[in-house]
Amino acid sequence: MSSANYDTIVTSQEEGVMTITMNRPERLNAWTYQMGAELQQAIEAGNADATVDVFILTGAGRGFCAGADIKDLFKDQADAADSGTNEQRPARDWVGLIRRAKPIIAAVNGVAVGVGLTQILPCDFIMASSTAKFSARFVKMGVVPELASSYYLVARTGYGLANRMMLTGETIDATEAARIGLVDELVDDADDLLERATQLAKQIGENPPGALGAVKALVTANMAEPDIKAVQRREMAALTEAYKSPEHHEAIAAFIEKRAPNFKNLD
Repeated sequence: MSSANYDTIVTSQEEGVMTITMNRPERLNAWTYQMGAELQQAIEAGNADATVDVFILTGAGRGFCAGADIKDLFKDQADAADSGTNEQRPARDWVGLIRRAKPIIAAVNGVAVGVGLTQILPCDFIMASSTAKFSARFVKMGVVPELASSYYLVARTGYGLANRMMLTGETIDATEAARIGLVDELVDDADDLLERATQLAKQIGENPPGALGAVKALVTANMAEPDIKAVQRREMAALTEAYKSPEHHEAIAAFIEKRAPNFKNLD
C-alpha cells in the first residue's frame, strides 16, 4: 500500500513495514536538502502511526545514495557563506531522529558514498546486496565526516579500519564491508535484498513496540558508557517500567494460555 506523496522519496507500507525509498535514480539518489527533509518527514510520520512497526530505508535503481548532490549542497553552502545567511540550511538532528525512531533497517542496494554511508551508520541493522559499495570519501573533497560517523564507523568496524576508510577515502565492495563489520548481513542476490529485509523487519515487528523502543534507548545511552554501574542502573530502571507494562502482562498471559500474544492496542 502506498502512502504520502513526496518529490525525492517514495514510501510504501505493508503488514507493519514502512519502506522508504530514495527516488532520484538518474542521479544515483544523490542527497539534497529536500531529500533530507522528506526523509525526516516520512520517519516522523511513521513514528506517529501505530500501524507502522519497522522501517526499511533503500534506494531506487542501481544506486543507494551516491552522496551529496554537489550542485544542491556545496553550491548552497558557498552561497550561504557569501551572503552570511544560513536560512536555507536548517539544522536537523538526523542521528537523534534515527535513534529515537522505531527500528530501522538499511537495505543498501548499490553505491553508498559520503552521506549515503554516514546516514545509515546509526541504523539498527545494515543489510547489503553483493552489488553495494561503500566510501567515506570526505577527505577527497577536503572536508571531514559528519552525522557522528567518526563515532559510529569506529563502533561498527573498529579503530584501525574506520581510520583507514576515513583517511584514504577508498571505496570498498560489499564483501569487504561485511568482513569488517560495516555490513551486518550480505545478500548475495540483489533481487532478494528487499525480500530479506522485509522478512527481518516483520520478525522484529512481531515484538512489543514499547520493549523495542526501550531496547533502542538503552543501546543509544549505553554503547559509549564507560561506567558499567550506570549501564546497569539504566537497564534496571527500564526493566522496572517493563514489568509494569501491558505488553509484559500480555506476554505472560499468552504464554500461560498457550496462544500467540497480541501487542496491538494495549492500554
